[in-house]
Amino acid sequence: MHKDRIRVAVVDDQTLFRESLLALIRGEADFEQVAEAGSGPAFLELCAALPVLPDVVLMDLNMPGMNGVELNQQLHRHYPHIKVIVLSVHTQERLIARMIAAGASAYLAKNCNREELVLAIQTVYRSGFYMNPQVLKAVQSTHSYPAAPIVGFSSLPVEFTNREKEVLQLICQEYSTPEIAEKLFLSVRTVEGHRNNLLLKTGCRNTAGLVLFAVKNHLFDVPF
Repeated sequence: MHKDRIRVAVVDDQTLFRESLLALIRGEADFEQVAEAGSGPAFLELCAALPVLPDVVLMDLNMPGMNGVELNQQLHRHYPHIKVIVLSVHTQERLIARMIAAGASAYLAKNCNREELVLAIQTVYRSGFYMNPQVLKAVQSTHSYPAAPIVGFSSLPVEFTNREKEVLQLICQEYSTPEIAEKLFLSVRTVEGHRNNLLLKTGCRNTAGLVLFAVKNHLFDVPF
C-alpha cells in the first residue's frame, strides 16, 4: 500500500463499466485500487473488513439491493472520510443537486471523458469537492438546496467571523486544509475548526456543500 497514492474504490453493478473504471485506476500512477463491488451491501461489507479504507469511491446510482442514494447515506453516516463521486447516466438537475446536498463530493455523467474523471478524483481528494458547469447549473437552477438564496454575507441568517469568511473563500478556490493553514498563517487544527463552524452554521454536510452554499448565495463566483 503506497501512502502517496489516492486509494480508490468502484461500486457499480455493470461489470463491463466497473472493469473499465478499474483499468483506468490501475493505469494512473498516483491511484491505487483498494476495492470493487457490484452493490451497496457488498461494498459496506468490504469496508467493514478492509485494513485501510478508500479515500474516494466512484459510485453508480442505479444498483440492486441498495441504490446509490442509500449507499451515499450509509457511507456518510459510518465512513464520513470516504469521499463519494457519483457516476451516473441520470443528469437531471434536481437529482444532481440532491446528491451534492446529501454529501456527495462530485457528480459526473457516465459519458464524461477520462481526463475529467482523473481530474475529479485528484481534486476531490485534495480539496474535498469537484464542481463542473453541469453541477453548477443544477444547483443554480433548483430550489432544493439551499432553501432560500441569499445575496452577500450581510444577508445571511447566521453570522460568519471574518476568519470564517476568509476560510470559505479559500475553500471555494480549491485550497486544501494545509494550504489554507499556510496561506493564513494558522495551524491545520485551527482551519479545521473554522471549517467545522462553517458546516454547523450553514447546515452543510461537507466541503462540496459549503462551496455550493457559497455559489448559490452569491458569496463566490465560479470562474466558468
